[in-house]
Amino acid sequence: MSPSNSPSQVRSVGMALWFSPRGGSAQVARYLGQALQDHGVAVELAVGSLGPVGALGNAETFFGGRIPLAPMAYDQAVADWHAGADPMDSAVPLHPSYEFKPDVPDRVLTDVSAEQLAHAVRAWTRHLAAAPGFAQSDVLHIHHLGVLQLAARAAAPNAPIVTHVHGTELKLLEEIERGTPGVADQPHVAAAVALLREAAAASDAFVTNSPHDRDEAVRLLGIDPDVTHGLTNGVDVERFAPLPLTGAEQHAHWRRWLVEDPRGWDSATGEPGSIRADEVDVDRCFAPIDGEPRTVLLFVGRFLRFKRVPLLVRAYARAREHFHETAPLVIWGGAPGEWEGEHPHDVARELGVGDVFFAGWRGHDELPLGLACSAGLVAPSVDEPFGQVYLEAMASERALIGTTTGGPPSFINVHEGAPDGWLVAPDDEAALADALVAMVNDPVERRARGANGLTHVRAQFAWSAVAERFLEVYASVLR
Repeated sequence: MSPSNSPSQVRSVGMALWFSPRGGSAQVARYLGQALQDHGVAVELAVGSLGPVGALGNAETFFGGRIPLAPMAYDQAVADWHAGADPMDSAVPLHPSYEFKPDVPDRVLTDVSAEQLAHAVRAWTRHLAAAPGFAQSDVLHIHHLGVLQLAARAAAPNAPIVTHVHGTELKLLEEIERGTPGVADQPHVAAAVALLREAAAASDAFVTNSPHDRDEAVRLLGIDPDVTHGLTNGVDVERFAPLPLTGAEQHAHWRRWLVEDPRGWDSATGEPGSIRADEVDVDRCFAPIDGEPRTVLLFVGRFLRFKRVPLLVRAYARAREHFHETAPLVIWGGAPGEWEGEHPHDVARELGVGDVFFAGWRGHDELPLGLACSAGLVAPSVDEPFGQVYLEAMASERALIGTTTGGPPSFINVHEGAPDGWLVAPDDEAALADALVAMVNDPVERRARGANGLTHVRAQFAWSAVAERFLEVYASVLR
């Protein structure tokens, strides 16, 4: 699609992201913003930022000049928290979290008062109004429900708002509904629900990442299904592609990730590098006779409850005795110091299971190499809102193991006779173990499913094609 035939001549899009860049929504903002610019659409992204240039949460570092930015620095709010003050009362208040995490500056949204949320709206209104590339855009694309819809409506009252519901806000509402401890028993539940519903009411259209989340958004927020669009995210098929590496090259990468620059962290310290492998551990990833790579299983993601990483460790312990060959499990991810429920390293230690290694949180730019050094992705999340990493693994020609819930079933194994991986029932440790055994012990089938995934993702999920579908949504709200 060229600029001359963009739907209804959408010329500019103002994006906003409440959080400092870290998770999947930041990746979506980066890739979608680039793809829109390739279609001739001007984009400016107002986004939180944390830390100096080079830090994980620094917006300029994360986006790397790919999109014009209007960063909102949270450093003083975090410094205030360390000094014993409330970061929500800072001049630039920190964003809350949709998840309950003890002893962190970004506490759960249900523990933030209505007055503090109003203060955040005012701060973001000033910021958005001062960002001309945002406030003067044809359409505003806001990632996540929260204060930004209200701030955008105040800063640019005539611009239509498309809200991108990434799913974590829906999980918060579900936990309130279920009475989940740590979330539903906080003092400001009513204020949190009121904010999310008011943000939804300020929006003209919605995008969700899967049919499952579209239905949940309609149910939980009471929004109009006619303006709620289920659009999948895309994948960078140039960055994520089959990457043949020699055994020596793979050995060098695993040595760097696990020994030379270890970033795995334990529950006692939360410090990157507190889990460190050695040369013997690295050698477990390779056959002792010829040095050829073994079947390395890879998990990628945060240590959130719905990711079910402890379940994965337990299923791996059960499956390991049935493998025909050594097949290490590498846990890649876990934002330092952040976890819900059991820490997966504690589970591995308590079970005494070997060959489970922790690579820690690493930059997204390294993930193509991580996938290339693995044989398949294992991610048994329950009700995963979408699952960007599944697409990235498919684009890297890696077979998958996921569950029959959430977003993944909408794009995994959707072509009859050409499965991309194994989908198992949620929270079924035995079924997950069986899938691990199948992935390890049948390399021919594993490679065939990886090849199927590569074909599917290139045909349907390249960001250029996904951007066209977003432009159609933007056109539908133009006044």
